[in-house]
Amino acid sequence: MTEYWFNVRTHEIEEDRLSDWSQLLGPYATRAEAEKALEKVQQRNDDWDRDDD
Repeated sequence: MTEYWFNVRTHEIEEDRLSDWSQLLGPYATRAEAEKALEKVQQRNDDWDRDDD
């Protein structure tokens, strides 16, 4: 089964993890999920900030 990763340095999607762990978000089941990785991170950060208030 293919896993998809979002590379935070290159902003590219990788199949089956090609880069170092420190540069990746994932794994994701689909390319579409990986493409939205930064949106998901931002949403989680916003949720945590609201919880802190």
